[in-house]
Amino acid sequence: MGKSHETFGKKERENKRLQKIRDKKEKKEQRQSEAKSKNFEDMLAYVDENGNISATPPKFPRAKVNAEDITIGVPTQTEREAEAMRTGVITFFNQAKGFGFIKDQQTQQSIFVHASALQNMVQENDKVSFEVEKGPKGLSAVQVKKI
Repeated sequence: MGKSHETFGKKERENKRLQKIRDKKEKKEQRQSEAKSKNFEDMLAYVDENGNISATPPKFPRAKVNAEDITIGVPTQTEREAEAMRTGVITFFNQAKGFGFIKDQQTQQSIFVHASALQNMVQENDKVSFEVEKGPKGLSAVQVKKI
C-alpha cells in the first residue's frame, strides 16, 4: 500500500488556513451587523462656530441665498475679457532669442512672454496690455499689445 503524502505539518497548516478564513468571515458578518444597527443620525458630527466637533447641530442661523443670484455656466466672453486684460511694463526682452518678461502692474509679478504672443514689436520699458495663460512652466502672457 502507498503511503499518504499528507504529513502532520501539512494538515496543521491547512487547518490554520481554514481557521483564518472562518475567523475573517465571522468578523465581516459582525461588522455588517453592527453597521446595520447604527442609525444615520448617530453617525453625524457637527462643527460649531468655534471649530469644535459636537453631536448636536449648531444653533446659529443659516444664510439665505437667492436662486437668481446663482450663475450656472461659463461667463460670457465680454465678462472674461474685462477681468483678464492686464497692463504691465516689459522689464527684459531678447530680440535674438524671442522671449522676455513683463512686470504686471497689479501683482508686481514677473510674467514670461514669447515673441509669438506679440502683436507688434516691443522693447524694454514699453507699456503693454496682455492676457495671462497657464503655460507648462508657469504663467505666460498672450495677446500682448503695445499701449
